[in-house]
Amino acid sequence: MTEVADEKPVPLHHGHRDRVRARFLKAGSEGLADYELLEILLFAAIPRRDVKPLAKTLIKHFGTLGKVFAAPAHELADVKGVSDNTAVLIKAVQASAQMMLKEKISERPVLNSWQALLDYLHLSMAYEPKEQFRVLFLNRRNELISNEVQQTGTIDHTPVYPREILKRALELGATALILVHNHPSGDPEPSTSDITMTKEIIKAAATMEVVVHDHLIIAKSGTTSFKSMGLL
Repeated sequence: MTEVADEKPVPLHHGHRDRVRARFLKAGSEGLADYELLEILLFAAIPRRDVKPLAKTLIKHFGTLGKVFAAPAHELADVKGVSDNTAVLIKAVQASAQMMLKEKISERPVLNSWQALLDYLHLSMAYEPKEQFRVLFLNRRNELISNEVQQTGTIDHTPVYPREILKRALELGATALILVHNHPSGDPEPSTSDITMTKEIIKAAATMEVVVHDHLIIAKSGTTSFKSMGLL
C-alpha cells in the first residue's frame, strides 16, 4: 500500500491574516489598531512570515504610524526585517495618499477646499526632519497654479527671499499666495522671525497687487494659521 506523505501544517499566522482582513473589511480602519493597519500593508510585501512583530517594531522604532510612513526609505530599510521592497511599498502608499489629497485641492478653488489643503500639507510636511518653505501660487479664481517648495533649510531655520517668491509669482501669472512652512520641533507656534518675514513678503506682494491669503505653520502637533491669529 502506498504511503500518503504528511501534509505540511498551515502556519498559524495565516489564520491571523484572514481575521485581520475580515475585521478591516467589516469595520474599516476604525476597527483596527495602528499596528494592524500596518500589518495589512506588510502582508503584501512579506507573504510567508508573521508580520505582527515587525509592524509593532516599526511603530515602536519611529513612534507613530504616521512617522513610519514619513520615514525615509533608507531609514525604514535599516530596521531588521524590512527589505528594500518593503520600504518602497511603504513609501508608495504615502506617495499615493499625497497624490489623492493633492488632486482634491487641484479640482476646485483652494479656499473652498481648506481642510483638504491642511490634510495634504500635514501629510507632506509635518514629519520632515528639516524646515521647508512652500508657496502655493493661485490665480484670480483662487485655483492652484503651482505648489512649490522654495527653500529647504535646517532643523529650525529656512532662508526665505521675498524677491524670489514674487519673481516666481510674476512668471506664473499668480495673483494670490498661500505661504507654508513646517516646524520639525513639533511646535506650530510662529516665531518672531516668522512674523517679521511674513510682513516683508506681504509688503512686497502688495506692490505687485498680489494677495497673501495666509501663512500656515505645519507641525506634528497641529497647524497654525496667521490669518486665524490676526497676524495678516
